This record gives sequence, structure tokens and C-alpha cells, in this order.
Amino acid sequence: MLLLVVSPSVAPAIAADCKDLPDAATLKAKLIAVAGPSIGGLFNGTRMWAAVVNRNGELCAFAASKDDPTQVWPGSQAIAKSKAYTANAFSLDTLALSTAMLYTFTQPGHSLWSLGQSNLFDPKFLAPPGGQGGGKDQIVAGLIFFGGGVPLYKDNKIIGGLGVSGDTSCADHEVAKEVRDQLALNPPGGKLSDDIIYPNIDGPSEFGHPLCNNTKRNGSAKLGDETKATGY
Repeated sequence: MLLLVVSPSVAPAIAADCKDLPDAATLKAKLIAVAGPSIGGLFNGTRMWAAVVNRNGELCAFAASKDDPTQVWPGSQAIAKSKAYTANAFSLDTLALSTAMLYTFTQPGHSLWSLGQSNLFDPKFLAPPGGQGGGKDQIVAGLIFFGGGVPLYKDNKIIGGLGVSGDTSCADHEVAKEVRDQLALNPPGGKLSDDIIYPNIDGPSEFGHPLCNNTKRNGSAKLGDETKATGY
């Protein structure tokens, strides 16, 4: 008797469309290149995770700036991925919105309060620091509404998002902005079109973001520090 055994077909994995977006090695190199005293924060941007998603929200690359990724906050891997997803998810060809610009809208009493519950991060797409996996070619989701996520553009079209985490949220934004600029993936309005806004410095704004410890912006002198808690 002849038995014919047919193996079940396995659909090949479909790689995310990451054309024109940086790979992990490029991300790491750019993180190292932009770090320094002009970034401010706790570590001057020297301990960072970065992640990039494409326009579909699929994770294309992620990297830590340190050769030993355990010396970058482990929690920042998920935050960087979520910032990349958020910046891409809420930006358009004609409107670049950094995650810093979403801060006020998503606070209690404002119009997008609870937005963060709409697209939750999937923790199964985390990788051990320096390990394999980590959600590449997957939509990892997660929404973050403080500094460090910026949309990415080519030829005036949005192609994805970049997320950076590992310092204060203000320093994260500075690093993300500078990395994007070095990659030549700025919005049509230019490098500063979705820049972080500090109401304490710039005046009232619905796009405002609080100051952080040792806040600097675009190479400025120190602008201020995090507001200190009182009364408890």
C-alpha cells in the first residue's frame, strides 16, 4: 500500500515593508552620534532604546545605544516601540504630531483623556535585552503621550515613526528629533515643525508638555526642571 503523506502548507512570513527606514545598526549609530550635553536630561541621551515602525505600524528595527543593553532602562524598550507606533498612528502627510504634542490632550479634563486604552501594547513582542525576537515585522501597538516619538517622512509623505526612550521624556524628544534629522526623514515643515512646546517657556498651548529635569531644547542652555511635588 502506498501512503501519500502531504505536509500541511506553511504560509511564508511576510516581511514588513521597511524600505527607506533605518535598520538596527543605523539606529544605534545615530543614537550614539547625537548624544551629548546639548540633549540634557539625566544621562545626556547616552542610554537609549530606539525603535522604528513603518506606515502600517509594523516594527522594522529597534536597538539600544549601549553595547550592553542591560545598562539602558529595560522598560524603555517597550516605551520606544510604543512611541514609534503612536507618532506614526496620529500623523499624516499634512500633519506631523510628535508624541510630546499629544501630552495635554490626553490628560484628565482634556478631549482625548483615556485615548491610551484604545491600542494597548502587546508584551509578547518584547525581547530580552540583546536577545532575539522582539516583535519585528509585527504590529506591537501601545500609545505613549510624552516626548520621544516623532513621525518619519520621505518626499513629503509619511513613511513611519521613530520612538526613543531611556532618559527624561524631554531628552528623549531631543534625541528623536536629532536622529530623524540625521536620517533626513524630517516632516515637510522641517525639523522643528512638531517640536516640543513648554508652556512655562512658550506660553499657553493645547500642545504643551511639562518641563523635565535639566530640560534643554535645540542646544539651548538649561530651560528648567521638573515641577517639584508639594503637600505630601
